[in-house]
Amino acid sequence: MTGHAPTHRAIEAVWRIESARLIAGLARLVRDVGLAEDLAQDALVAALEQWPRSGVPENPGAWLMAAAKFRAIDLFRRNQRLERKQEQLAHDLGLQLAMDASDLDAALDDEVGDDLLSLIFTCCHPVLPTEARIALTLRLLGGLSTKEIARAFLVPEPTLAQRIVRAKRTLSRARVPFAVPAGEELHARLGSVLEVVYLIFNEGYAATAGDDWMRPALCEDALRFGRILAGLAPREPEVHGLVALMEIQASRTGARSGPSGQPVLLLEQDRSRWDLILIRRGLAALQRAEQLGGASGPYALQAAIAACHARARTAQETDWARIAGLYDALAVITPSPVVELNRGVAHGMAFGPEAGLRVVEGLMDEPALADYHLLPSVRAELLASLGRFEQAEAELGRAVELTDNEAERALLRERAAACRRLSGDALGGGVL
Repeated sequence: MTGHAPTHRAIEAVWRIESARLIAGLARLVRDVGLAEDLAQDALVAALEQWPRSGVPENPGAWLMAAAKFRAIDLFRRNQRLERKQEQLAHDLGLQLAMDASDLDAALDDEVGDDLLSLIFTCCHPVLPTEARIALTLRLLGGLSTKEIARAFLVPEPTLAQRIVRAKRTLSRARVPFAVPAGEELHARLGSVLEVVYLIFNEGYAATAGDDWMRPALCEDALRFGRILAGLAPREPEVHGLVALMEIQASRTGARSGPSGQPVLLLEQDRSRWDLILIRRGLAALQRAEQLGGASGPYALQAAIAACHARARTAQETDWARIAGLYDALAVITPSPVVELNRGVAHGMAFGPEAGLRVVEGLMDEPALADYHLLPSVRAELLASLGRFEQAEAELGRAVELTDNEAERALLRERAAACRRLSGDALGGGVL
């Protein structure tokens, strides 16, 4: 087994690179995402059995596709309930397998873009709940195992496996077409795709639960999906807006944790540790979005906010007035309690803590934020800026109870302790 280890590592690398293209191409042929993944997995098993003996083929992607198609033909021939169209499909597949390797490569390259885009839209179809869209996207497009996805989102592996099985079954029962939507439907469905990609990125950028402050691998997967989308849909400004937002935010990853893994907040980060290459890529993507007329799109606006931070050499140079204006615009086109909370932060930084507190106070009875730890956390920062340390400490205590992330909980406790000390100093000064 040890002698085959390099081959197995090569197979894992090939699978991570080729699996999405393989499943997408098969789904176009068999019109069933679940069956396409099964066929791709069968091809992977065949590679694990044969490549250690024969070596990795010159074109491993074409080999896997051919193996999967042979398996499809075998399944169709064994099924005694075949309909005429399935017989025709098997015949067509057989004809394709008769092509030589170069013809097969050319055929795959001709359609791979449309196939990948179709797979993305299928995985993110609105007929599926959000959690299922995320899991299926990571599974089929990211090439992640069920175990890896379950670990990333801190859910039991059997639960995640059932989520994926139900998603595939739902797509099959709903007869969701394996195709890129057109016209108005394209714009409506694109929003669902971008939402899933950004949710994956956010879970990596600021983990909602567990011991770790970040899960960088999820950020990398989301960035990869975003870049694929930008290549496949180059005229969609919001795609570039989302890519810009993720690139710029990801540029800060190396500065967001201290030596022992503790969180480091934006204004306290060492900006020399920000990734300038990612910043440049993000700014270029934002420029593309703006050139396509998408400057006022929700992702482009958020990317513009991130760009304000990226362009500031120090925290003190941040253009908070512009950021406040961008949040005002964002609140108009996509009003939400979370956007309003961020708007409160921006107004507090731009126009003083009283201005920020006025915005935040209007959210205290908002049901959607009842269990959101950042509401009391933000309110605490504004109160502390006004010297109301005792109230700030109480708000931070609420935030500690609401968060499920251990690293963030430790940070909030530290800040509460700092407020306690400052409150004691203020009281002591008054007595003396």
